[in-house]
Parts: sequence; C-alpha cells; structure tokens
Amino acid sequence: MKTRTYSWQGVDRNGTRVSGRSDGQSPALVKAMLRKRGIHTTRIGHSRRLAALYWSREINAAQLTQLSRHLATLFQAGIPLLHGLDIIADGSRHPRMINLLAALKRDIAAGNSLAESLRKHPRYFDTLYCNLVEVGETSGRLDTLLDQLATYQEKRAALRSRMRKAMLYPLLVLMVGLGVSSLLLLQVVPQFEVLFAGMGAELPAFTRMVIGLAGWLSSHLLALSLAVGLTAIGVRQLFRHHQRFHFRVLGMAHRLPLVGTLLRHAAMARFARTLHTCFAAGIPLMDALVPVARASGNALYEQAIGRLRHDLGNGLSLSTAMRASPLFPNLCVQMCSIGETSSTLDDMLDRIANHHEQSIDQLMESLTSLFEPVIVLVLGLLVGSLVIAMYLPIFQLGDVI
Repeated sequence: MKTRTYSWQGVDRNGTRVSGRSDGQSPALVKAMLRKRGIHTTRIGHSRRLAALYWSREINAAQLTQLSRHLATLFQAGIPLLHGLDIIADGSRHPRMINLLAALKRDIAAGNSLAESLRKHPRYFDTLYCNLVEVGETSGRLDTLLDQLATYQEKRAALRSRMRKAMLYPLLVLMVGLGVSSLLLLQVVPQFEVLFAGMGAELPAFTRMVIGLAGWLSSHLLALSLAVGLTAIGVRQLFRHHQRFHFRVLGMAHRLPLVGTLLRHAAMARFARTLHTCFAAGIPLMDALVPVARASGNALYEQAIGRLRHDLGNGLSLSTAMRASPLFPNLCVQMCSIGETSSTLDDMLDRIANHHEQSIDQLMESLTSLFEPVIVLVLGLLVGSLVIAMYLPIFQLGDVI
C-alpha cells in the first residue's frame, strides 16, 4: 500500500489541542501510531491538503533559498536530517513545500542519500545544486556547502531582480503611454469626429489623418490584436526551439550599445559566481563547467563555456582557453590567470562576479537616467499631438468667428 502524508488534529495526555502531519499507509495506522505517543485523534485526512496543494502557488526561488539556509542551520546544530525535515515542514505553510519535504523524507528513509533524493525533483533542484550537495555529503561538509548554496542562490536572485527592475520601469511607462494613446484614439477621437461633422467645416489635414487612423484602428482592432499576439507567440517559439534564430537574435542583442553591455555583464556575473561556488566546494574544474554552462542563462556563453571545457581537456589552462573567445573580457582573463598562478582562483572568480554585479548596478542607473527623459519626451509628443489634432479645428473656428 502506498504511503501518504495525513494532516491530523487531536488532544495529548495533558488535554492540550495539538495538530500536525504524519506519514502512513492508512488513517487507521496513523491513528494507532499517534495513540502510542499519547495523542487522541479527533480529525485526520489528506483530501483537504491535496486540494490546497492543487490550488497553491508554485515553490519560488526565495523559498528554496530559505530551505537551503534552514537545512544548513539544522546540520550545524547537529540535528539529524529526517528530524530536520520534519521541523522545516512543521514551520511551513506552503502545501507544495510540505509535499516536497514529505517526498524527500520518504526517499531518505528508504535509504537514498540527500543528493539522490533531490535529483528526483529537477523542477526545483538543478544539476549544480545536486552536485554540490553530493560533494558535501562525501566530504562531510554538507552544512558548509548548503550555506554556500543559499548564499549563491541569494546573489543569483538579487542579480535577476536587478535585471527585471532595469527592464520593468521603461516597459511600464511605455505600456501606460500606449494605453493612454489607444484610449484617446478609440474613445475620444470618435466623439470629436461626430462634433466636427456637425460643424460642416473643412478639417485640417493633420486632424483628418488622426481621425482616419482612429477609424482604421476601430475596424481592425481584433485582427491587429490577433496578429500581434500570434507574432509574439511565433517569435517566442522560434527563440525557444530554433537554434539558428535563437543565436541570431542573441547576436543582434549583444551588438546593441547598452543592452548588449548589460547582457554581457549579466552572463559573466552568473558564470563567475557559479564557477566560484563550484570551485570553492572542491568540484573539479572540468566537472564544474557543465552546470556552469547551464546556469549562464545565455546560449552564446553556454556554447563558449562548452568550448572552454573542450580546450581544458586538451591541456590548456582556463585563462588561455578564455582568451580565445571574445565573450570573455580581457580583465577577467587576466584575473583568472593571476588566480591560477597564485592558487587563488576561487577568490578571483568571486572578485570577477562582484565586479560585474557592480557594473550592472551602475549601468542600470545610467539606463534609467537615459530612458526616463526619452520615454517621457516621446510619450509627451505622442499624446500632445493627438490632443492638438483634436483641438486644432476648434482653434481655427475661433479665428473665423
């Protein structure tokens, strides 16, 4: 019979109301187990929990980082793994996290290692995470490795947050401006058209052009929306599944003055941060480059890191292999060379990651200060032109009177 996790409520020997979750093959067996602990069960079941699981939100990166930090703290305190998973599950209010912890506990209780149990959940734990946990279990430094993993996840999440903030503000302002312009064209302009038709006067060419644009948008709005939506979906599918198109778009983006610089800094920060974490954990360089390539988040860098691994296999040093690719800046190559010579490569990689993360912050400030006035100017001209087009006939009528 399959083991399930049951939620229960009951009363202990002191008459205190208690509740919790326990694994068992049936409610009767769970009740019997609780009875041995001196708990009289008043309510037990798993259907509510399964319903909550179905409707609950997905486990996010912050919760996985918190899980790593909690596990590291429990290991440092000398608490056994199975008991530690129970403690974390009892403190969680997220149904999917509770379900994940219960699955990990079952696998570990069945004789699997923590790394083997984590590998059964690739949706939440990537190859890098599982490899580092495996190294920690083998070397007896699991608490240290989990703490390093949590720090790595926090810095990676911070980098992702910076990138999103850099793109969010201009997009938000642009969408608001386009929304206001669309509202004027589709709702306000037709009302002015009715007003002008009653005047019987000849309209200025600019006003006629705006009215014609509003009429065309009104009659083709559905077709235009479908075309834009289908085009966006098509481009997204091509970008995801067509390698040549993917590389061509990335190559074009990398050649853009500011966007390309931002993409390069982000990819280099991920590369150096991930490689530093692996190297500090004692993972051999050749083995580390496999998850590092996947974590770069950029297909161009993933391909370049694959070539690095090939060159390392042919006997080249990391800095020499990096020098052959234009994607790795000269400063980073020199710092890696110094790190290899002085046996401080992990420290140099950390410095490289910090350098690129700071560069991203500075670049985002520059982008924000540049985009703000440009976007405001463009939107002001757009909305102002529509307003002028509508009031121009009224001004001319006033001159005639």
